[in-house]
Amino acid sequence: MRTYSSVDFSKVKITGPFWHERLDTVMESTIPTQYDQLEKHNILDSLTIRPEAPPLTIPKNRHNFTTQIFWDSDVGKWVEAASYGLSHRRDEKVEAQIEDITDKLKKAQAPDGYLNCWYLQREPENRWTNLRDNHELYNAGHLLEGAVAYYRATGRDRLLKIMMRYMDHIAETFGTGEGQRRGYPGHEEIELALVKLYHATGEKKYLDLATYFVDERGNTDGVEHYFEIEREERGDTPEMFFQGTHEYSQSHKPVREQDKVVGHAVRAIYLYTAMADLAAEHDDDGLKSACEALWKDVTETRMYVTGGFGPSERNEGFTKDYDLPNETAYAETCASVAMVFWAARMLNLDLDGHYADILELALYNNSLAGLSKDGAHYFYDNKLDSDGSHSRWAWHFCPCCTMNVSRLVASVAGYFYGVAETEVAVHLYGGAETTLPVAGGKVHLKETSNYPWDGDIRIDLAPEEGTGPFTLSLRIPSWAKDATAKVNGEAVEVKTERGYLKMNRTWSKGDAVELSLPMPAERLRAHPDVRADAGKVALRRGPLVYCIEQKDNEQPVNRVRLPGDTALSSSFRPDFLGGITVIEGKAKAEQAADWGKALYRTEPAPEADTSITAVPYYIWANRGPNPMAVWIRE
Repeated sequence: MRTYSSVDFSKVKITGPFWHERLDTVMESTIPTQYDQLEKHNILDSLTIRPEAPPLTIPKNRHNFTTQIFWDSDVGKWVEAASYGLSHRRDEKVEAQIEDITDKLKKAQAPDGYLNCWYLQREPENRWTNLRDNHELYNAGHLLEGAVAYYRATGRDRLLKIMMRYMDHIAETFGTGEGQRRGYPGHEEIELALVKLYHATGEKKYLDLATYFVDERGNTDGVEHYFEIEREERGDTPEMFFQGTHEYSQSHKPVREQDKVVGHAVRAIYLYTAMADLAAEHDDDGLKSACEALWKDVTETRMYVTGGFGPSERNEGFTKDYDLPNETAYAETCASVAMVFWAARMLNLDLDGHYADILELALYNNSLAGLSKDGAHYFYDNKLDSDGSHSRWAWHFCPCCTMNVSRLVASVAGYFYGVAETEVAVHLYGGAETTLPVAGGKVHLKETSNYPWDGDIRIDLAPEEGTGPFTLSLRIPSWAKDATAKVNGEAVEVKTERGYLKMNRTWSKGDAVELSLPMPAERLRAHPDVRADAGKVALRRGPLVYCIEQKDNEQPVNRVRLPGDTALSSSFRPDFLGGITVIEGKAKAEQAADWGKALYRTEPAPEADTSITAVPYYIWANRGPNPMAVWIRE
């Protein structure tokens, strides 16, 4: 079923200024400072198993839970991000740090292969007794992804072999065979990691284990729900389950029967990513159909304009259709990162520009907002409206988003291209160079642009001798109206097929394609049932959603009104916030000078003329806390 394959990020060279700067920042600032934070907060120290457990760094809450229980996953994600960095630029210090982590994990690993530092240190007798809440398989998945990434970057397999031993132990423990537990993760993640391990080793048993976890999830056909079985074995009462519903972990029904996105957003989208992986591996129409139904649901009723997912802090996830509040938005960075993963898998199943549009939306907006300009401060949740109290932090008691955004940026080159037997697809633009196998030969592609600030794109092709005819498919984003294209200076009709301009020919060295994607500043309006956005507009230019920050505007942002007939202009400012395009326009603002002390009155507040300056959403709060709004009254 897999029609296209992603191109490994290590095979793509980022040359454009936008992503080159972000990549350099991650390698030079983010990865080193994250290691320092892991050290400072005792997370690295927790890998060393001691005769007596040290006091908890993060005390248990009223639900008898501490985020310290998934520290292994934070280490795994850091190793993964750092390994992606090594694929771009080798670094002896970083490699030594990963080797030290490997030594600690090897020493900690139990004789039977089990490897979870929380349980090995603090409650070894309770291994595999609470999959619903305690993240054992989630931790294993992130450690595994780190091991695969390090192996691919360096060829060193010590960490990989440690994790393969652990996966073998897990495969012996879980399944439908005699004496096995019919369990699966409370927090999905290991499923997609196992697919990566299968690709790295070619050993089908790891694909089989991923398949089991997905197929068994929510299964109550002739058996009791597994999380109820283990709850009863622990002696817990139903009332002790804080979330109260198996929708929280998407285990309320078998995955092929699910058509509504529910529960914890990150868990959900990690699951859907694995489902898309397995649909491709097994040619599974049932999984593909479920993915398509879930995709339709989330993008049509439960997605923020910034590509954020999950409005609720209580369950870190989804509530009901069109419930998209702005000031209390959760929109966890991890959920948007996961959406990039899922969208990429869907593109491999089916070359549909809608998947790439959402990938780009989540990537450039909600995901990228999670990482500061200096690469050392973060957002966990991403508000779309702030009174100035929401600010970036240097670390978090649950630091999952820190390493998630860094591993995404470090591997961003892997989302630019897709390849099939006789087709090359370009999903993203921004300056990226690669050589790909196609049509019995190879072709070198060099895409040059100043995207996302400018929509003028050039692609130079250099096929090797003997390469047959192939199709070059260029994504035309849904926001790009009146796009134009030329091949070797001659205009071609921009007639798209599901969002892609497809050009089939026998290409020659020196051929060049020029693509122009107009990027006017424009207003977006929400569905009438999104109550939080009624009577308001958001601003967009190209792939970027914009916001107004108080620092750039004279009037309080909550008082600003942008009339529908006001013209909008955009300009690139090379010396502002590292070089960005801003949107400007005339506006109105309510005045309170003559209001008096009354809280309410019958007369409206007078308005004064003003102007607005809007900046890309991803870059807000890089100058300290200040009020901000994405949605502006019209």
